[in-house]
Amino acid sequence: MRLILLGPPGAGKGTQAQRLVEKHGIPQLSTGDMLRAAVAAQTEVGKRAKAVMDAGELVSDDIVNAIVSERVDEPDCANGFILDGYPRTLQQADAVEAMLSAKGLKLDTVIELVVDDKALVGRIIKRAEEAAAAGQPVRKDDNAQVFEERLREYYKKTAPLTGYYYAKGALRTVDGMGSIDEVTGEIEAVLASL
Repeated sequence: MRLILLGPPGAGKGTQAQRLVEKHGIPQLSTGDMLRAAVAAQTEVGKRAKAVMDAGELVSDDIVNAIVSERVDEPDCANGFILDGYPRTLQQADAVEAMLSAKGLKLDTVIELVVDDKALVGRIIKRAEEAAAAGQPVRKDDNAQVFEERLREYYKKTAPLTGYYYAKGALRTVDGMGSIDEVTGEIEAVLASL
């Protein structure tokens, strides 16, 4: 099972991805984690990424695409994977499709967690308050201003992927406003229907 989880920041993609990992035994592929692993392993692409990051620049799509391609070739991805935080743009979506096609693979589905933006801001504030009350560190992006900027970036760059995957017949939507268990149930129903 090869799938992408889409949705704005705070929609619960990470939580749902972890549940899918546990239930289906497929890895969650996060571009941040993959970049760090490639740099640590000193792969060719990892060395290129390190040079760019050391210069204080953003890693190009070409480098990210190459790192994702390398990661998909690893044995734990043989039965599938969940792409988390990638693709973020239409160009990256085209690159994913071309990369998978070159490997004789295709996506099984793209699941969008549909949420209410105002409720998301409330979720983020609550998450920050709960972390502080528990004596845990509060994520730097768990404040309303930073979060609203992340939402704007999402709608500008990533939200167009919804139409892209809809046009390909790959998009399934799930109500992301339910409880964690309700959202998990909806996702599992989508996967069972494939």
